Amino acid sequence: MGYVTRITAGLAFAALLSAQTAEELVNKNLTAHGGIEKLKALHSLRMTGKMQQGSFSVQVGLDSMAPDLVRQTFTIMGMTGMSAYDGTIGWRIMPFGGRKDPEMLGEDDLRGLQDEADFYGHLVDYKEKGNTIEYLGHDTVDGDDAYRLKVTLKNGDIVYYYLDPETFLEIRTEQTQFIHGSVRESFSEMGSFKLVNGVYFPFALESGSPRNPGETSKITIDKIEANVPIDPAEFKMPAAPSASSGQAKPGNPKPPMRQQAASEREF
Repeated sequence: MGYVTRITAGLAFAALLSAQTAEELVNKNLTAHGGIEKLKALHSLRMTGKMQQGSFSVQVGLDSMAPDLVRQTFTIMGMTGMSAYDGTIGWRIMPFGGRKDPEMLGEDDLRGLQDEADFYGHLVDYKEKGNTIEYLGHDTVDGDDAYRLKVTLKNGDIVYYYLDPETFLEIRTEQTQFIHGSVRESFSEMGSFKLVNGVYFPFALESGSPRNPGETSKITIDKIEANVPIDPAEFKMPAAPSASSGQAKPGNPKPPMRQQAASEREF
């Protein structure tokens, strides 16, 4: 009995030590970004940049507001597509090929957008969000040492954080999403951290799938603005124009389509 008791106590102590280590690393990461007070002082963000995938280049933008509003845009050959989440529903407008009406997102696309909409990220107030975190020890990223954290989200998805042992900033994340019984994996690597309103943000990101590690998307952020005024209505799904809205009355000029104006809006 004494032997079993010692083993049980040892396992309990190891679990407690792991939890304390995970909590410590989370706190160091948040401090490295600028501290929880500086992070919580942010209420909105506007980012603009460029995404490169092979020879294909796209201008991209992102507007976000706390706690869970986000809108992404991407401009190709003068046309701007967008996807957004208003805290309840996700939608998109794809004007390419003449499709200018808004449409609801399916669960596959919605899951990624909901994740992006978490304004402060997985680690801030993770307990209140229903997330759990484990410290998995040391690992390597491109041959360099890193601390590895496992974050299990409330919805069951898993995100692995790799923290630089010197700066404690994340240099890589790996995400596993479970959607309709299928598994979707992705990774992102971060670099070129710069200070914006007292908070460090990565200005260079490279993302892809472990199944096709050679096919990645590289995003270079040109500008990040913090606490800019953004109308919450920007994240709401616009109404599709009725069949009669595109017809001009006799003697009057044809009214502009609201949807066309929305699809051409850029950051």
